[in-house]
Amino acid sequence: MAFRQALQLAACGLAGGSAAVLFSAVAVGKPRAGGDAEPRPAEPPAWAGGARPGPGVWDPNWDRREPLSLINVRKRNVESGEEELASKLDHYKAKATRHIFLIRHSQYHVDGSLEKDRTLTPLGREQAELTGLRLASLGLKFNKIVHSSMTRAIETTDIISRHLPGVCKVSTDLLREGAPIEPDPPVSHWKPEAYYEDGARIEAAFRNYIHRADARQEEDSYEIFICHANVIRYIVCRALQFPPEGWLRLSLNNGSITHLVIRPNGRVALRTLGDTGFMPPDKITRS
Repeated sequence: MAFRQALQLAACGLAGGSAAVLFSAVAVGKPRAGGDAEPRPAEPPAWAGGARPGPGVWDPNWDRREPLSLINVRKRNVESGEEELASKLDHYKAKATRHIFLIRHSQYHVDGSLEKDRTLTPLGREQAELTGLRLASLGLKFNKIVHSSMTRAIETTDIISRHLPGVCKVSTDLLREGAPIEPDPPVSHWKPEAYYEDGARIEAAFRNYIHRADARQEEDSYEIFICHANVIRYIVCRALQFPPEGWLRLSLNNGSITHLVIRPNGRVALRTLGDTGFMPPDKITRS
C-alpha cells in the first residue's frame, strides 16, 4: 500500500522523502503537599523521538531539511574550504514555497454503524460544493489533492475535485481520523491505547507531508489535503511548534479551509484557520 501511494505521489510530480522531525513536549503540573503544582516535563511517546528546544524557541531544523544538517562537514575538502561548503549548501537549499490547504470533510451521518455507512448528509454535499467553489475562485494552480481513505473524506474529495479538473488525486491511510496525542487538559473520549495506535500514524502523516520544499522543486506549489479535524489540528500545532497537546483547544467547521505556508528557509506561517466565511451562516456545522 505504501509503495503504491509513493508511486501515485511521484506521478503528481511532487514526491519527496519523508522528513524526520523532533517532538514537542510541554510541562505539566504535579501536586505538592501544599497543593501547588510542581512543574515537570512530560515525556513524549517513544515513537516521537527526542524533545525540541525549550518552549518559545524556534527549531529551524524541525523538518530535518536544514541544509547544513545534510552535509558532513568533517569530510569537507581542506583546500577548497568555505567555497566548497557554500556550493554544497546551495545544492541542498529549498528554492520554492509550499502552500498547504488543509480541508476538513463535510458534514456526515455520524450514526452509521460501519465506517462505510458514514456518508455525507445532503447539507454536507452542499458544503463540499461551496468549498470547491471557494478553492476554484482563488485562481491557483493546484498541484495535487491528497485525501484520507475514509468514506466522508473520499466523498468530500469527489465533490471538490469537480471544481478543480485535472488535479491529481491520491488516497492515503495516513490521514485517517484518530486520536493523535493525549490532549491537555485531558478528556475521557479515548482509551490510552487509542493514542498509541493512532498517534504514530498521524505523526507519520505530519513528517511525510509537512516540510519545506525539496531542493529540486523550482516553482511554488499549492497542495490540498482533505482529511479530519483531529489530524488538521494536530498538524497545525506541530507545524507552528506549539505544544501538540493543545490540539483539542482548536475547533474546525465542516468543509473549512486551513492554509499553511512553508517558506524555503523552513519558516511556517498560518494564513487561515478553519475558514468558512464563504458559506452562508445556515450552512455552517461542526459535527
